[in-house]
Amino acid sequence: MGDRKAARDSEFQSFVIGRWPRLLRTAFLLTGEQHAAEDLVQSTLEQVYVAWRKVGSADDPEAYVRRVMINAHARKHRRRLKEFLAPKDDSGLVREVADTGDRIAQAEDRRALLSALARLPSRQREAVVLRYWEDLTETQTAEAMGCSVGAVKSNAAKGIAKLRVIPGLAEMVTQGGWK
Repeated sequence: MGDRKAARDSEFQSFVIGRWPRLLRTAFLLTGEQHAAEDLVQSTLEQVYVAWRKVGSADDPEAYVRRVMINAHARKHRRRLKEFLAPKDDSGLVREVADTGDRIAQAEDRRALLSALARLPSRQREAVVLRYWEDLTETQTAEAMGCSVGAVKSNAAKGIAKLRVIPGLAEMVTQGGWK
């Protein structure tokens, strides 16, 4: 029995080491600040560790963990929704370390994009982050958000429309070549 537990622990540790940067990036985009993102990932991994036998044998453990993280994020912020959606300023935001393979990281004003994302309602923000930043398919995004593909399309379209009307951001998109 000890060998199986050690093997599960080793498998979980390998998963965490391999997925930590991506999970942290997704959590950062959902929460808007580094410390909250780290807390979200840690609490998610605590939940997942307890059920690792089930999670590790899932078809896509990363998708399972992402879903747990999104649910945890949604639960935490339901009560403080207004405060979360409209922060008084962005002084508390800690900037994400740019990923060299990430096209958005190559943009001149990443801060404007992160600030704009922080203004979106949480479901629209989740849809935009998962579809366009994490590059998930509509089906994968729907599974992660626990909704239909139609809801993903609707939330993503509304979120993108709101981002397009933000002054300064639209100019960056046309000048920087974002699509």
